[in-house]
Amino acid sequence: MMLELPAGPLVSSAWLAEHLDHPRLRIVDMRGTVLPPTAPKPHYAARHDDYAASHIPGAVYLDWTSDLVDLDDPVLVQVAPPTKIAQVLGNLGIGDDTVVVAYDDWFSMFAGRLLWVLRYYGFEHARILNGGLVKWQAEGRPMSSELPNYPPATFTPRPQPHMRKSADQILAALGSDLVLIDARNAKEFHGEESRAARGGHIPGAYNVFYQSLLSAEDHTYASPAELQARFTAAGVPLNNLSEREVVTYCNGGVSATPVAIALELATGQRAALYDGSWNEWGNDPRKPLEQ
Repeated sequence: MMLELPAGPLVSSAWLAEHLDHPRLRIVDMRGTVLPPTAPKPHYAARHDDYAASHIPGAVYLDWTSDLVDLDDPVLVQVAPPTKIAQVLGNLGIGDDTVVVAYDDWFSMFAGRLLWVLRYYGFEHARILNGGLVKWQAEGRPMSSELPNYPPATFTPRPQPHMRKSADQILAALGSDLVLIDARNAKEFHGEESRAARGGHIPGAYNVFYQSLLSAEDHTYASPAELQARFTAAGVPLNNLSEREVVTYCNGGVSATPVAIALELATGQRAALYDGSWNEWGNDPRKPLEQ
């Protein structure tokens, strides 16, 4: 029995509630934590205990700090290789014939990271729950502490290299038509705070703080018209964007994903991700920066 997904990167809480019991559906709880740059390290943590206590019925949990990352990469939280992704997802019952809806409770950044990972590996049957757990609980929708157990599935990674940019690719494209969007806050963008050895931003980048694109109250995305206005106010050239490559980045390729999703909602165009982001660029003294 097929499950037809709405177009675009999002599904509503009403849609998810209507399809909770569908056998092809896999809901993924992606809740995590990122501490401020001024806090002691480590800044990144998962929240499995919160999931175990209460989650959307039928949801499985993915630890964004370990399950989806390459633990052998010296750069923090880089995407895991295909064999690991296939094993982790397959063990949770996420396979080629399933549909994935991801959620978190922090402006869709962790759910957005999973959406990007799935798309990077060629899996298109994935969406984000608009408003995440914040909206779901505000509406009084069901929660559960029961841990689901799905049969193993076969997930076939099909890498899409154009969706993931390296530091060398970004460096080579500086001064070209590349549109770089930095999703961090203004203090990080201007070098007043930094998670890395150096502060600032990649030369020529536009600053669009990821939280400015979603509602503070229920974490839903602004309307396409409002998103267009916010990107335009930040200087992002929307009028000829389709002729240019767009790349988003942040510190670890996580909060950059809501910006990419917002851009897709506003323009229909997908952005690539600089996976290394400031965790890599800011710690490499050979890379140019601006403040």
